[in-house]
Amino acid sequence: MNVVQVARRFAVNDWGGAETVILETSKQLLRTGHHTEILCTLATADNESDNVEGVSVRRVPYFYPYFGLSDDAKRLLDRKGGSPFSFAMLNALRRYPDLDLIHLHTGNRLGGIGRYVARKRRIPYVVSLHGAKFDVPPEEAASWTAPAKGAIEWGKMLGWWVGSRRLLDDAAAILCVGHGDSVLAQQRFSEKRVVYLPNGVNAERFATGDGKGFRARYGIPANALVMLTVARIDHQKNQHFIARVLPELVRIRPDVHALIVGHVTTETYYDALLDLITERNMRAHATVIQGLPGASQELVDAYHAADLFVLPSNHEPFGIVVLEAWAAGLPVIASRVGGIPTFVEDGVDGMLFTPGDERAFLRGFSALLSGERGRALAMAGQRKAREEYSWERIAQRLIRIYQEAVRENPLRK
Repeated sequence: MNVVQVARRFAVNDWGGAETVILETSKQLLRTGHHTEILCTLATADNESDNVEGVSVRRVPYFYPYFGLSDDAKRLLDRKGGSPFSFAMLNALRRYPDLDLIHLHTGNRLGGIGRYVARKRRIPYVVSLHGAKFDVPPEEAASWTAPAKGAIEWGKMLGWWVGSRRLLDDAAAILCVGHGDSVLAQQRFSEKRVVYLPNGVNAERFATGDGKGFRARYGIPANALVMLTVARIDHQKNQHFIARVLPELVRIRPDVHALIVGHVTTETYYDALLDLITERNMRAHATVIQGLPGASQELVDAYHAADLFVLPSNHEPFGIVVLEAWAAGLPVIASRVGGIPTFVEDGVDGMLFTPGDERAFLRGFSALLSGERGRALAMAGQRKAREEYSWERIAQRLIRIYQEAVRENPLRK
């Protein structure tokens, strides 16, 4: 089978959960004899072609259809929420030889391009909803278009031309990483194949790492109790919560150290995070690292430098970093939001708390200070990651979805 993976962006220096999913499932497709490559825009990247762990990546020019859009606004849209258009992508998809299926990992105008070409070529396409579409807090949705405020949009005609609004209606399957989104999608598209397809993890990759070396490289005390958070530095991920609660954690455990790792998607939020840490006199108890490449050993080492993992998100479609933390053998405390409670069982393989509830978080943190309690949760999580969330298992399900879409294609010539 010949499949092209279409994404808004794919850059090793600006990594996120969607990039991990696309890369890992593509690697599995190649290993099982299928052909696939990644087609995306040049957003946040410089090279037009690349090879990432054996997967070919092709990047094409793009533009935002607005009058009066500043360069700063374009950069912000590149990082989060932008809806570009690309004639180069349209032409590339039209020219792919022997294409069986298009897998869209993006919506809006680029998704519409995939839909348009698929219908012209009379082949099926499937859509993955990596970020929640139907289960998004209003303030989160508003932040996606905020950089374009004041500019004049003229791109609606492009969206109409490629049928962006028909993207999900005409898809052969809608794949949701979040369980809540899958339920809402099925309610809205009752006649469609809607599949809850969670993220996975390479458990072997995260099983071993140089935690001591990582601490030494970043000046983290060897005897500190390290609390790790890995996520884009953004309001959605709520790292400010860590800064606010850190003084109380230090009162409970004077040796606690917050390690925050993530690519910055909102500079003002990042600056405010550093200010919060400084205002609370917590600079000696916190290390903030502006992102580590998703495929790097350094990221694995960061997990092994930690004693526990925290994900305090305000909104989280799935939470792939929880699987990575489990695979590294860490106990997890996470927000009870989005997809997280669909795979984290509170008190069994992790501890959950309501976003922003400092008292509930502190209770969970204190409970994990018992070595046996933390080890039991970590072992249960590690076992679940290995047995239920391997990329091989996820890819097998994905291939079956592809095969069904091709076999049942109503547009077949």
